[in-house]
Amino acid sequence: MRPARPRPQPADRAKMSASDPLPPLGEVIARHGLRARKGLGQNFILDLNLTRRIARAAGDLAAHDVLEIGPGPGGLTRALLTEGARRVVAVELDRRCLPALAEIAAAWPGRLEVVHGDALALDAAALLHPPALIVANLPYNIGTELLARWLTPADWPPFWSGITVLLQREVAQRIAAAPGSRAYGRLSVLAQWRAEVRRLFDIPKQAFSPPPRVTSTLLALRPRPEPAFPADAGRLQQVTAAAFGQRRKMLRGALKGIMPDAAARLARLGIDPERRAESLSVAEFCAIARELDSLGAD
Repeated sequence: MRPARPRPQPADRAKMSASDPLPPLGEVIARHGLRARKGLGQNFILDLNLTRRIARAAGDLAAHDVLEIGPGPGGLTRALLTEGARRVVAVELDRRCLPALAEIAAAWPGRLEVVHGDALALDAAALLHPPALIVANLPYNIGTELLARWLTPADWPPFWSGITVLLQREVAQRIAAAPGSRAYGRLSVLAQWRAEVRRLFDIPKQAFSPPPRVTSTLLALRPRPEPAFPADAGRLQQVTAAAFGQRRKMLRGALKGIMPDAAARLARLGIDPERRAESLSVAEFCAIARELDSLGAD
């Protein structure tokens, strides 16, 4: 069990810095030789005014611990602390970035914990005092996997009270997409089942170093007190993976590998087995997940 950490008291929060005492981020990157690595999905934002705008969009930082994944040289980390985050836990896989992050920790004593490790292998909830927010410029190579995990824990409500993350615009569009649209998919269902989803604003390629090939979008998710419709998270993942994994197929064909007599069972649920996955509502996917759960299928 991790030892309890002291929480900042109200008087301490009032003293949280409104300014950034550190050198410009470009200078930090040059001094530490932090060339972004494509294999790690790294694209750094150098404009600290932009990172502060992202931090402010996350909500009441002073009342929350904040989990940041992939801080890199710490541009967003600095913005979160400048904007008053109670405490930031920054998880970074790239060992090269640790000295730059250590300088930030020294500038804001007691408010930044840097964890060197793989975000996919960590128990994020164990690192944080509730209530907690997730705010990150997510590495492109693990962003969707992390988001799917945060949306499908065994217990609900989750450890986070809000997620504000930068994603590729195409991914953000999929998450917020409505049934019947080309962008609607597995992440749309999982996100909208348990959260309210908002696209906040786009960030052009030129804001990053190096510029990615795509525009990014800041996405906000707030957890619903209860999922929109009853369903087991594991079953819903199983159904959406099968349905959207073969989205050109009719449902009766896409689901036959996980549901015996799929066509008849769909018909009994009032769902035409000749429909395709992108036409189903979140409620209908949950109904199929409940049906699958009743079979006790693996």
